[in-house]
Amino acid sequence: MSDAAGKGPPSRNAGRRIELLDLARGLALFAMASYHFSWNLEQFGYLDPATTTQGLFKLYARSIAGSFLFLAGVSLMLAHGETLRPRAFLKRLAMVGGAAALITLVTVFATPDRFIFFGILHAIAAASVIGLLFLRLPGLITVLAGVACLVLPHYYSSDVFNSAWLTWIGLFTVAPRSNDFVPLMPWLGPFLIGMGCTRLAVSTGLTRRLAEIGTGDSLASRATRFCGRHSLAFYLVHQPVLLALVWTASQIAPPPQVDPLPGFVADCQAGCGSDHSADFCVRFCGCVTDELLSRELFTPFLAGEIDQADPRIPAIAEQCTALSAEP
Repeated sequence: MSDAAGKGPPSRNAGRRIELLDLARGLALFAMASYHFSWNLEQFGYLDPATTTQGLFKLYARSIAGSFLFLAGVSLMLAHGETLRPRAFLKRLAMVGGAAALITLVTVFATPDRFIFFGILHAIAAASVIGLLFLRLPGLITVLAGVACLVLPHYYSSDVFNSAWLTWIGLFTVAPRSNDFVPLMPWLGPFLIGMGCTRLAVSTGLTRRLAEIGTGDSLASRATRFCGRHSLAFYLVHQPVLLALVWTASQIAPPPQVDPLPGFVADCQAGCGSDHSADFCVRFCGCVTDELLSRELFTPFLAGEIDQADPRIPAIAEQCTALSAEP
């Protein structure tokens, strides 16, 4: 049946693997590893504080996350667009969800103040469940739903979603602290767009033509496709390996000691800038920094010895908000 009727598609080339998809997934993995390597260098002091959370690095990280979710949507539609296979779906969901839970558990102990409670794997697992609702819908509708997910957080947010139980939805007014936070809004968007584009591609025979395209037999191509076919294993293994490499380098050639103050101010202004003007954020972050230093709280705060639960921290924030208000 036609895609316009919202029935029937993928996959006309069922059983034939699309090597280009493996290649794209492998390239996305390598890009992710390069970003995480840069992030590790920053954490160990080889790069200036906040280097990987601003400018082109920030855009790079977001494009990588978007590509992963887009490709996950493509894969869901190719695997289950014609007939949902519950056992295969649940097996894959259990693997991704289990890996996400493992990452949460590890980071709770490794970085308790910024542990990963809803990272890229959590987002893929949740989006996969939601994606089941779109398997039989016309591709254009699914693409438009994805675009709506991308746009919604820019026009609507509420303090209700600041709750620890709801912040993962993505409509919060205050972003949580986490080393990898990929909320449903807007990141469900590229996943649904991937699903919708795949349905449209199948209906036009594009996926069949893509399956006929080879990707070469060079070592680089085969290695990239291999990683793409084993993306979950690569994801789980790469960061411990990279951390071990950077840690080893730090023992041989320690990074120079850096002043943590510029990084703290930069992080503060980046977090503040989503809700306030640049001038306000400069005044506010300068005030917070001065107060922390004058009360000898700056070093304990950075070291995690005190956090937002300490009543002195919100008191400083409230005071500085009032002092930094527009005249």
